[in-house]
Amino acid sequence: MKINFEPKSNLGKWSISLIIVAPILFYIGMSFIGFYESVSAGKTIFNDIIARPGLAISMLGGFFSGIFAFLCGILGIMRKKDHSVFVFISTVSGFFVLLWVIIEILFPH
Repeated sequence: MKINFEPKSNLGKWSISLIIVAPILFYIGMSFIGFYESVSAGKTIFNDIIARPGLAISMLGGFFSGIFAFLCGILGIMRKKDHSVFVFISTVSGFFVLLWVIIEILFPH
């Protein structure tokens, strides 16, 4: 049995691309923390976007990128039968981002 590492479908390629972009956006967002040190966080996402736009938008972009990587990976695996290793890795990573977002919504701190 031959193991494929590279995706064959466009959905698999999108999944891998989006999961690569997610940590880059998280890093960019984390780099803004020092810039917004004196600004308190907003009580809602929209207030946070107004108060700290660089931090909030880049972090939200990272979350959405991870979630869409999961969705593209699942669709690529199920519909397009793209069973490459990188698609499975990006799908699992995207699932953990989705799980993180769900837990943050259910149990805010």
